[in-house]
Amino acid sequence: MQPNRVKKILREGGLALGTYVGGIADPQIVEIIGHAGFDAAFIDLEHTSFDLRDVQLMVLAAERVGITPIVRTPGFDPAFILRLLDMGVQGIQVPHISDARAAREAVKAVRYGPLGERGMAGASRASDYGKIPVKEHIERSNSEITLAVMIEDLPAVAEIDAIASTDGVDIVAVGPSDMSRALGVSGTADHPKLLEVVDRVAAAVRKGGIARLALPMNHPALPRNAAQLRELGVGYCNCAPAPEVRMLKSMQAQVAEARTLLA
Repeated sequence: MQPNRVKKILREGGLALGTYVGGIADPQIVEIIGHAGFDAAFIDLEHTSFDLRDVQLMVLAAERVGITPIVRTPGFDPAFILRLLDMGVQGIQVPHISDARAAREAVKAVRYGPLGERGMAGASRASDYGKIPVKEHIERSNSEITLAVMIEDLPAVAEIDAIASTDGVDIVAVGPSDMSRALGVSGTADHPKLLEVVDRVAAAVRKGGIARLALPMNHPALPRNAAQLRELGVGYCNCAPAPEVRMLKSMQAQVAEARTLLA
């Protein structure tokens, strides 16, 4: 297992930059993300049709360019998370964590004992097919794997102090789209209700002193640049839009320019 670039930045108090892999199931997208200078490739399994084979190839590509492969799972399923970890995924983001108990269950799924209950496969790819001694693999995995829990629903806000202080959680990520939906303010930028939730979560993360805050950069519901996110205490952000959207916008602009010149 390579060193976790994102976790190193989190420990040093910096701001790690990732971007989405959201539609094209091709490891070359991940390589391009790495060559562009990002710290992580955020592989989304919640809103895409990617399968585990797709993820495996993307993990290989991430390792080749030295960035952290982070996977957002479709939901909470310890058996599914285990398969991701055993193939070498270095970051797990679990959506819709609604309370402290759910956060603790996520820790159990991601961490080996004594902190968690992750199942052991001594010859997994993550352990270099058994080349790494078991004790070393356990220690390295617990140290290097990043766990992010997503705050996207109102019950989570009510328990945010307990969630943010859960041992084993590295990142507390606010999902502006779903949180706006939960607040009944979808389609609005900088709505006071959403800003109040973000401030509440940020304060809880600071108070807990264990995890770092995550928010996306330049999200339509919360348009903030990197410097503004850093001022909020953000330790990880995904830079929107996804590569597929960037490609579309670039092509649209090129076609529009050509059509104008030909008019």
